[in-house]
Amino acid sequence: MSIRNGIVAIAALLLAAPAQAETLTIGIGTQDTTTNTVTTGAVIRELRLLEKYFPKSGKYADLVVRLDWQNFTSGPPVTNGMMADKLQFGAMGDYPLVVNGSTFQGNPESRSQLISVAAYNIHGSGNGLVVNKDSPYYELSDLKGKVVSVPFGSAAHGLLLKTMQDQGWGQDYWKLVSQSPEVGATNLQEKKIDAHADFVPFAELLPFRGYARKIYDGVESGAPTWHGVVVRTDFAEKYPEIVVAYLKAEIEADQWVKADPKRAAEKIAEWTGIDKEVVYIFLGPGGIMTLDPTIKPALVAAAGDDAEVLRKLDRVKDFDLAKWVNDTYLRQAFKDLKLDYDGQLASLANYEVQGTDPFCKKPITEPRKAGEIWVDGGDIVAYSSTKCTLAAFNDLKNKGRTAKVAYLFDTALGIKLFADQAFYAIPAKGGDAVPFLLKKNAEAYAARNGGTVAGFAEALAAVGTGS
Repeated sequence: MSIRNGIVAIAALLLAAPAQAETLTIGIGTQDTTTNTVTTGAVIRELRLLEKYFPKSGKYADLVVRLDWQNFTSGPPVTNGMMADKLQFGAMGDYPLVVNGSTFQGNPESRSQLISVAAYNIHGSGNGLVVNKDSPYYELSDLKGKVVSVPFGSAAHGLLLKTMQDQGWGQDYWKLVSQSPEVGATNLQEKKIDAHADFVPFAELLPFRGYARKIYDGVESGAPTWHGVVVRTDFAEKYPEIVVAYLKAEIEADQWVKADPKRAAEKIAEWTGIDKEVVYIFLGPGGIMTLDPTIKPALVAAAGDDAEVLRKLDRVKDFDLAKWVNDTYLRQAFKDLKLDYDGQLASLANYEVQGTDPFCKKPITEPRKAGEIWVDGGDIVAYSSTKCTLAAFNDLKNKGRTAKVAYLFDTALGIKLFADQAFYAIPAKGGDAVPFLLKKNAEAYAARNGGTVAGFAEALAAVGTGS
């Protein structure tokens, strides 16, 4: 065979062979143990929801996609991965989001854009500060000069910085040290630090596990707290359909949680290692967090306030919020799914505890005065009031059944509580109990209305099994 004929033959073989498919690797930075972000990470990953919505026509027809899920314990490493272009999507809390956006605005290669919210509490609950259960400290002012750990750069760190500024305290008011949730939890348990501040879910998780007590909740700051999702703009502009697919997956993940919150809590616990009872207090009906991807003006305004806190500390430079927030992809996802974006954007409603109280035989008409009991090996049962919940708890015990956990709502702050972690104002005449997260609020209520302050066992005894 001549050289010419050989070349022609090789060319013919190359033309006949199928073209090698292009492979696209998409890095997604998640925080599995941060309950606020599970519907933007763990749920999508485990239910393979992104694959469900992934575009398959046009330029995507022959594209092979590899999803590179990378799990972190806080937001700053996610930003590092995005800056290095190893991650295209990232989920994190409010202060880390602001740092992410500000950092990228000085990046010559790409910017980041906020494309959705993961979950929020419009009043600020979620971040919190805990002490050892045996600690003599009950208020922030008790910790002056004490060692307080917090993951630096986190939403909880931002809360502490804001609190110090709001109170007029100097940066040396506490001895702040940077510790991850895992390290801080261990040191708190071993009494090597005086307090630990952290983001969702640790201010609830550590008390639930039996060795901590919350003395400060972010709701006292009056500033909304939230987590969201950012994307590199160079990726989003090249693959807008993938961004929309990711957001459709988030929307379905939210719907999946709300359709069966007990099952969702159990599965999320399997995937993340966070106790299902703790997952439920955040994401169940009336939970501390509201699952809603819409980018609400109040949350954007809060991001602006966060930026100002950080600017005063010279931690960020000027930050252009308007160039950072981009809800066009999310609006497209809502449109494709035939959902009302503007209607949901205008609402701050969460889904609430509902049903008929099987113990007191009455409907639940005031969800934020209701309660729930998670029966060991059974269902989560809703009750119409604190009194009915505690009486039902006693009744279950008398019948030899174990209640895994009970949930109530704080009378002053309106947030969901573990009943065994609450302080109660017991009226002088007995027969009832009024729950509070903070001892000072229970004391103030008892002083105004007569009565005493007690713990869970005393509250159960005061109520008995009377309805």
